[in-house]
Amino acid sequence: MSATRMMILGLVQWLEPVHGYDVRRELLSWNADKWANVQPGSIYHALRKLTDEGLLLEVATEQVSGRPARTTYKITDKGKAEFQSLLRNGWWNVTQPVDPFMAAFSFLPGLSRDESVAALRNRAAQLQAGVHQLEAATQADWADDKPAYVAWMWERSIVMAEAEIAWCERTAARIETMGDGWQTLNEARSALEH
Repeated sequence: MSATRMMILGLVQWLEPVHGYDVRRELLSWNADKWANVQPGSIYHALRKLTDEGLLLEVATEQVSGRPARTTYKITDKGKAEFQSLLRNGWWNVTQPVDPFMAAFSFLPGLSRDESVAALRNRAAQLQAGVHQLEAATQADWADDKPAYVAWMWERSIVMAEAEIAWCERTAARIETMGDGWQTLNEARSALEH
């Protein structure tokens, strides 16, 4: 499922008639680029594509002074049906996003024990910084005009990050206690061959 596609259709339906600029601004105010992989540069392209597919309708294009032209969009009946399909798919199906960390972790012995421990603790620190950012966002004044469930989404992200932080710390401690049991990638491969 394309989160960008679903979110743009949903926002146009929610805010219509709406300029593409307002759709982009709203998605960025939700930090959708971080948790839904909605890239700011892809929003206008997606609006055009959804229009070409008959899911959105351009209702007006206006140009004020020397500013770029602004197109106003509405959702079509076909777009509403597509949004409902994408929405239900997101609600009722559990999908695991591809996480490059899992691929890297599968080669844990490729790093030294000290670097593995340092990398896990660094990951935990980065996740903790994200938690602090989300906690601050939920308490910021601008969040007051957002629906309550936006804060609930951030709460979910915080809980998931805190679980991964705890796992990183536990795993780093396990690696530290391995002592001489730590094997490099080549040592691990040799052990498998014999």
